[in-house]
Amino acid sequence: MGRLFVIDLQGETYSCKHCHTPFALTDDLISKSFHCKHGRAYLFENVVNVTVGEMEHRIMMTGWHTVADIFCVSCGSLVGWKYEIAYEKSQKYKEGKFIIERFKVLGPDGGGYDMNEDEPMIGSDEE
Repeated sequence: MGRLFVIDLQGETYSCKHCHTPFALTDDLISKSFHCKHGRAYLFENVVNVTVGEMEHRIMMTGWHTVADIFCVSCGSLVGWKYEIAYEKSQKYKEGKFIIERFKVLGPDGGGYDMNEDEPMIGSDEE
């Protein structure tokens, strides 16, 4: 097995709740209003310190997408997915973007997912 390199991010970050490896800067957060199997999720422009799994086709609430699961590079936890292809014209903005499930991350304040958040959910995905 090779040497593990973790990119250190400067500024406010979202990180793995299991091992605290940073994933993304708050500046890369596009939306807090997505939904997944396990609750709410974040849509990010860029993430680091993840490995990308095999691409697969999935039917989601917003239509067919080709996605690849993403895993924490340090502890291997499944943390979300990357949109590779969106087949609906209205969903093309998601291509190349990343979803990280809220309950899998710590926020910039070091806190975890609050199950009582009352933000409206838009752009929902994953059945």
